[in-house]
Amino acid sequence: MMKLFFTLIMLFLSFSAQAWQLAGLGDFKFESLAQNVYVMHGPLDEPNVANQGFMNNPAIIVSDNGVIIVDPGSTLGVGENILAEMAKITNKPVLAVFNTHIHGDHWLANDAVYRKFPKAKIYAHKNMKAQAAEQGLFWIDLMSQLTKGLSAATKVVVPNQGLEQGAEIEIDGQVFRIHSVVPGHTDTDIMIEHVGSKTVFLGDNGLRDRVGRFDGSSAISGNIEALGRMLKLDAGQYVPGHGRSGSASEVVEPYLDYLTMLQEVVSAGFEEELQGYEIKQKNLDKFEPWQDWHGFETYLGKHIDKMYLEIEEQAW
Repeated sequence: MMKLFFTLIMLFLSFSAQAWQLAGLGDFKFESLAQNVYVMHGPLDEPNVANQGFMNNPAIIVSDNGVIIVDPGSTLGVGENILAEMAKITNKPVLAVFNTHIHGDHWLANDAVYRKFPKAKIYAHKNMKAQAAEQGLFWIDLMSQLTKGLSAATKVVVPNQGLEQGAEIEIDGQVFRIHSVVPGHTDTDIMIEHVGSKTVFLGDNGLRDRVGRFDGSSAISGNIEALGRMLKLDAGQYVPGHGRSGSASEVVEPYLDYLTMLQEVVSAGFEEELQGYEIKQKNLDKFEPWQDWHGFETYLGKHIDKMYLEIEEQAW
């Protein structure tokens, strides 16, 4: 009887230690990036049924008395899995959350955090704080469509603390500096420097092995400026919004080079009075280093058109 009991206990412990599994995509768990800093690297695909809407890089910083989360994910269900993985590292409560920008794949899981830790402060750019109630409804509807209803139970939980460029926040002895260039990826971006570990969380101002969309609230030129500033920090490691974390040469420079190439070829094409599709055809070979990145074929033409509009506006 005791042997059976022991076996059942071991099976339970083994099961509970397993990472979050997404069928066909692998296991997802927090990886140590620096002392008391952990990141879970999400899939690169767009939100869908297979990934349950999960695609970003949630991170946690463990302090003496609690946990600070950066971008908890895209839905209630995703957030619950993020918290379950966090509990394998620490049983401390969540004290605060940072949301890097308005796109729902990064912050709708605020709902899961709030349900379990309602006293946690939620920080975001002041523009996101103002937009989140309305934009959140749009993102919940979109996420539900993309996941075929898997995220339907998610509720909008808006940030309650507004931030601007240059803000410095201390949370339970952990110091965070806020860097913001708006518009950049959006007009709501913050990049978060964790001073103690020399880690910078880029949000979607920085991507690795992936290109993303620039909507009407964005400015590619602003994104270029933001990444240039982050290079000057000379941080130990950079966490992109999507893709693996790493050094400046691994994370910041490749995407900055891509955006800079866009700016260069479109500026030249504008001077030659070329159309966007002509610029793409003429310069496609120059983008060879990024042709294997997720979303390249979908977004290159759109990025050229977006950059063209920015240059045209500046010319006026």
